[in-house]
Amino acid sequence: MSKPSSQEPAATPIWFGEPDPDALSEITAGTMASHLGIEYTEIGPDFLRGTMPIDERTMQPQGIMHGGASAAFAETLGSVAAHLCVDRSRKRCLGLDISVNHIRRVAAPGKVTGTARPLHIGGITQVWEIRVENVAGDLVGVSRLTIIVLTVPVRYS
Repeated sequence: MSKPSSQEPAATPIWFGEPDPDALSEITAGTMASHLGIEYTEIGPDFLRGTMPIDERTMQPQGIMHGGASAAFAETLGSVAAHLCVDRSRKRCLGLDISVNHIRRVAAPGKVTGTARPLHIGGITQVWEIRVENVAGDLVGVSRLTIIVLTVPVRYS
């Protein structure tokens, strides 16, 4: 079976500037992303990858990953990736819609890896696919995130 088109690498990087995974952790410090333990691990030419632990912060009472944590993980990766595609001095990206399909459970303690790749990068909207896998590389869930790109109002002094 061939790879879906969203999994084929881009010929040239899609990012505005040269993103740094360490800087992303600084940007999201003190937010839900840091509370959930999300770490940004790799930035490729057309993807952002990160990890999230499955522990007391991200599991449900049955000891498996909470669906809401999975959605928050996917939205975080997709939103951060969307921001990396625009001039942040002039544009802001906000989530409009997210869908999450849960395919396989992940028991705590554990860890998942997510990879966000664009399906569409436009001037007004972006659409991202986020694939979440367990440590064995099995697909745990897939999300589609729609982003709106807003222009920051110019402020005159």
